Amino acid sequence: MKPYDVVIIGAGVVGAGIARELSRYRLTVAVLEKEEECGFSVSKSNSGIIHSGTQNPVGSLKARLCVSGNMLTRKIARELGVQYKEVGALIIAFGEEEIPRLLGLKKEAERLGVLRLQIVDKKWLAKKESNLSRAAIAALYSPTAGVISPYRLVYGLCESAADNGVEIYTGSEVRTIVKSGDCFEIATRERVFQSRYVINAAGLWADEISKMAGVNDFTITPRKGEEFILDKKQEHIVNHLLFPLPSKNSKGALVIRTADGNPMIGPTAQDGCDKDDLATSDEGLRTVLRAAQKMIPSIREDDIIAYFAGLRPVAGEDFIIRHEDSVPGFVNVAGIQSPGLTAAPAIAVLVADILKKYGLALKKKTVFRSQRRELTHISSLSFSAMRKLVKKDPGYGDIVCRCEMVSAHEVRESIRCGATTLDGIKFRTRAQSGRCHGSFCTTRIMKILAAEKNIPLTKVTKRGKGSELVQEDRTDD
Repeated sequence: MKPYDVVIIGAGVVGAGIARELSRYRLTVAVLEKEEECGFSVSKSNSGIIHSGTQNPVGSLKARLCVSGNMLTRKIARELGVQYKEVGALIIAFGEEEIPRLLGLKKEAERLGVLRLQIVDKKWLAKKESNLSRAAIAALYSPTAGVISPYRLVYGLCESAADNGVEIYTGSEVRTIVKSGDCFEIATRERVFQSRYVINAAGLWADEISKMAGVNDFTITPRKGEEFILDKKQEHIVNHLLFPLPSKNSKGALVIRTADGNPMIGPTAQDGCDKDDLATSDEGLRTVLRAAQKMIPSIREDDIIAYFAGLRPVAGEDFIIRHEDSVPGFVNVAGIQSPGLTAAPAIAVLVADILKKYGLALKKKTVFRSQRRELTHISSLSFSAMRKLVKKDPGYGDIVCRCEMVSAHEVRESIRCGATTLDGIKFRTRAQSGRCHGSFCTTRIMKILAAEKNIPLTKVTKRGKGSELVQEDRTDD
């Protein structure tokens, strides 16, 4: 078999973005993802903020890529049919002694090219954020910050890459990497892939993948962030993304507008050593709730409908994006923590440039399919538009998830677009995301998934092998 030109390890937002960028060229590209679906590791727990670039050190790689990624995300979102909302961000000061820090952040961000920044006063805040604490005296306002659905962005990038010829293999954990002549041999449980170049975008496991290739000069530390989702009835509790002044390790616990409507508070920032530790805690809840209430006093614990934790892959203060000269053809893209989601499109362009510099011919295809049809979500339609749609296709009128107004047609469409698990359907459609957590809709969704995939209910999983919800009755008669 002829070797691939490029194998990308990892199908989070960074790996998916690189795959789509390389799909513009006449290359053979494969993506290997160890999870059951793309975006199921670091990216699924992302808060969905597209940062403007106000909190990154001047001269850092992450600062430069954040600012350019902010602009690129808008174009890519339009092409992929993924909703992007420019809501703006406020970094809040609660005392006169904090004003110099706001001015310093503003000056640094302007040096990076962040546009339309301004310091706003108490009067402005009272008018624009009526629920904000009266103790807030000023803020750095950054209107170019926005929100996007991180998992829908990953799915859009992967579907677009596949539509342009990229081969994506999920459930394909890399076991070994061996350099043999001018090629790499990348072994998974199922097969061995050969490739001229390898891109390591493995997130939390990037250090282990790098070590397989013979590069062992960095370590990934999982930094846990606990976040808490509020009921959708609190959708208008804030108009912007609200940040406290940042600490050394974190941008702090935020009050976040999301692309799907539910506000979110968090995250925490706690370094650990377990890359599988996604547990939430009472302490994390107290910490986040206290920080959120400092900005929005009316937030109550009863408003919270879901808890979750994500792990950020930390490998020092900055991103690691480099060709490894000791292993020609191997490119590390590691330590992509915040603002990794924002920077992802710019990272993809940078990686393509690195590949070109180190010998890969990038010849553009005559035809590149940049557009992707946006999936229909009836919850976002007007009543009249919904009636027309239901009349055209009754499947849109068969409501499966009442909390989030998701129809049977949308569930089936998500499966036909690649969802193979309950979480895959949830992330694409929001079915099971409401206050009842799927109590009413899960069994119906399982039946639809089983019918669409032609599998028994015992094979339906939440997020892959080992998360089956129904077991066979093996009781002896």
